Amino acid sequence: MMIRNIFSFCIFASIKIVTTLCYRRQFCWTTPPPASFHDVRILILLNHTSLYDMMYISAFPFSWLWHVAKHISVAGADITLNRPLVGLFWKLMCPGIQTISRKRDESWEFYLQSLRNDHVVFITPEGRMKRPNGLDKHGRPMTVKSGVAEILEKMEGGTAIICLTGGLHHVQAPGQKFPRLFQTIRMNIECHEIQEYKANFAHLLPEEARKSLTQDLQYKLEHLCPTL
Repeated sequence: MMIRNIFSFCIFASIKIVTTLCYRRQFCWTTPPPASFHDVRILILLNHTSLYDMMYISAFPFSWLWHVAKHISVAGADITLNRPLVGLFWKLMCPGIQTISRKRDESWEFYLQSLRNDHVVFITPEGRMKRPNGLDKHGRPMTVKSGVAEILEKMEGGTAIICLTGGLHHVQAPGQKFPRLFQTIRMNIECHEIQEYKANFAHLLPEEARKSLTQDLQYKLEHLCPTL
């Protein structure tokens, strides 16, 4: 397992180094960053536009990337993980990745039950990639799914980081084979104590609380992500 963790960290570190060298980064913390990155339990990335979105981890310190390499938990779509090269890359980078379908079935319930207190969850709550026309590949509007609220429900403490990205269609849009170098990538970053964030919805019944939390993230997706 340690060898897999080291290999995972090497991938994260390589992504951070290459992104720093080859792209202009405009990353802005709109709240104070966490006092300790080791308290971060979940990273929520909004505006999922490219398989290169992992470039945004270049915003975070190497020490945390080492911690993530040992504790990362990702629910990966089966359609992605079943692709020969892309799927292999994600499995090497994220040893804790678990395959789920795009349907609300037992694969999602199994993932929720597998979460531990020491996991660091990475999630793209839209559950699919946005195409250059602003819609998904089926022509549907991009919406935040309630799965992220279900994950937060299970977390009793720690910190959440919300990454509001400008998207990477100008670097690599779905269907393009090679990325464009030396572009500017933008991201606003929020940090919230999970218990305090959930307290905003605590007066509601559980189902309504999940719905309101999801709507709050939808608002952030539509209004707080930087533009290119």
